[in-house]
Amino acid sequence: MKLVGLVKAIRAHPSICEIIGPLQFRTFQPDFVPRDPNAKPKRFKYPQFYDPYGPRPPPSDKIVQLAERIAALPPEERRQIGPTLTERLSLPKLQPIATEGMDLGSQGGAAAGATKVEEKKEKTAFDVKLEKFDAAAKIKVIKEVRAFTSLGLKEAKDLVEKVPVLLKQGITKEEANAIIEKIKAAGGFAVME
Repeated sequence: MKLVGLVKAIRAHPSICEIIGPLQFRTFQPDFVPRDPNAKPKRFKYPQFYDPYGPRPPPSDKIVQLAERIAALPPEERRQIGPTLTERLSLPKLQPIATEGMDLGSQGGAAAGATKVEEKKEKTAFDVKLEKFDAAAKIKVIKEVRAFTSLGLKEAKDLVEKVPVLLKQGITKEEANAIIEKIKAAGGFAVME
């Protein structure tokens, strides 16, 4: 009996949609203009490429002549232009892109030429790696490791026990040699990488 009364009470209250009608009814919108069903879509002429900065002025005659001279150079001289300009203008070094299985044509040669120039430069940052140590001199080696690192006793002990391990990175050649000598005096063997 109570269930029948509850169902009648629910049916007696109209829903919100019945009160206000559909939420969007086109005839009541003052700015609605019906679309012509026979109208064809507008065709826009798109530019060949999108330039977010807008149209640019044409290059000067000097730049055009320079581009023609560069294009006339033999390929081995063209490969030297990028590294030379990078060095001359103090631009940051770009990381080489992995080109496994890709044929880049003349661009691949330019990247290879740039890496050869980089290899000839002298290394400035060195790493010190602890290779091994005498078991009797373990405590001395741990003390030396603590001396040039900011590690605590436990961290230095754990580091020394993980031989071979990198002790210090990105230091000068003189600092690396000094650390290697100290470790050698304590009874360990370290190398510079």
